Amino acid sequence: MFNIIDLPDCRDTFLEPLRELLLKGFRENWPEAWPTIEAARQEVLDSWAEDRINRIAINEAGEVLGWVGGISQYNGHVWEVHPLVVAADYRRQGIGRALVKDLEEQVRQRGALTLWLGSDDEMNMTSLSGVNLYSNLWEKIRDIQNLRGHPYEFYQKCGFEIVGVMPDANGIGKPDIYMAKSVG
Repeated sequence: MFNIIDLPDCRDTFLEPLRELLLKGFRENWPEAWPTIEAARQEVLDSWAEDRINRIAINEAGEVLGWVGGISQYNGHVWEVHPLVVAADYRRQGIGRALVKDLEEQVRQRGALTLWLGSDDEMNMTSLSGVNLYSNLWEKIRDIQNLRGHPYEFYQKCGFEIVGVMPDANGIGKPDIYMAKSVG
């Protein structure tokens, strides 16, 4: 059982739990996302800007199980999902899907038309990694294969579509997969 709430005004209480969630949640497959405690702490602090949304899933004991953030872009017509993370022990229990759905409603209420995200493939998790994406890109996107549990399929189940790829975004053969969905 969990509830999704706005990050409360007592944000300092949640600084360390959110920092830990980022570090642990991305360590295995995206270690460069927040490579240090300070980088993760700064990401949490940056997320408290005025043009952001922060929603957290908490259990009855008040423990943070997951966090989704949104960043306003294009005058609020488009919002980026950033970040989305669920504690390892609570994955595959509907928390991530519930956080995404909740964020969709939050941005819809603010007049958004589109929700998007970038999902890096730095660890050869899809067939888009380690190949030249500058030729026949759309064929490669059409034929994408999930080799090792990349989250793009999770986002597809949430209604997102692959709308593009940035080749070599994270180094040669390490693309960023762009996904979006209409929320208007």
